[in-house]
Amino acid sequence: MNQPLQPLRNEHNTLLAAIEDLRAMADVAAEISTPLLRQGLEDACRFLSGQLVPHMRAEERGLYPRVGRLLGARSATEPMRMDHCAVQKLAQDLGALKDRTGKGELPKEELKTLRRILYGLHALITLHFHKEDSLYFTLLEERLSSGEIAEMFRDMDIPGREPAG
Repeated sequence: MNQPLQPLRNEHNTLLAAIEDLRAMADVAAEISTPLLRQGLEDACRFLSGQLVPHMRAEERGLYPRVGRLLGARSATEPMRMDHCAVQKLAQDLGALKDRTGKGELPKEELKTLRRILYGLHALITLHFHKEDSLYFTLLEERLSSGEIAEMFRDMDIPGREPAG
């Protein structure tokens, strides 16, 4: 079956592997050393700001306008944009927590907050990607020409991304 949006599916799979790392860190946060936890926080914040947020912005630039047009209303993608806002808020909360931790051990209340944020990010992003993959990607593949898909990828402005097929 021709899946012209396979590059986006592949990108989601790559991002989901890192999202699994967030869940795994939440699972062991109370058991690992402070330096290891701090490094995990730094890695998580770097991933969120350097990979995930740019991915979300690219979707809002290229993918969502086309979905809105096909569904007859820009507001049709508003729930997905709200997911993006929630992810960004959790990422900011994680960054603030990282900044507050300094070099000392994480207090018990902060550890609970950390786990809540990490589990929240995992659940929200996993569900969000599932919705995009199963609803939006299918719609776009059924209704857009290969030229329109190529234009969408250009609008998303992520180097090296070309439609499959």
